[in-house]
Amino acid sequence: FFAAPAMPLEEVFDPTGAGDTFAGGFMGSLAASERIDDAAMARAIIHGSTLASFACEDFSLDRLLGLTQDEIRERFLHFKRLTHFDEG
Repeated sequence: FFAAPAMPLEEVFDPTGAGDTFAGGFMGSLAASERIDDAAMARAIIHGSTLASFACEDFSLDRLLGLTQDEIRERFLHFKRLTHFDEG
């Protein structure tokens, strides 16, 4: 079982396209995985949610047009830290 919230944003400008962006990020992550297991599914969920969060920051998909790999990586790692749970 794996649950992940939406990425917390200070302001949501327009959620149009966020679901499609999530689906694209999710499927792209799975396609890039060597195998489909629980870890790959969790990573794909966080990757899709990360990309969807960018889509909410501007009108329609305008925010995605100037998005860089560094921005995606940085937010993915931030989101990963937010959703990490260590049962130690």
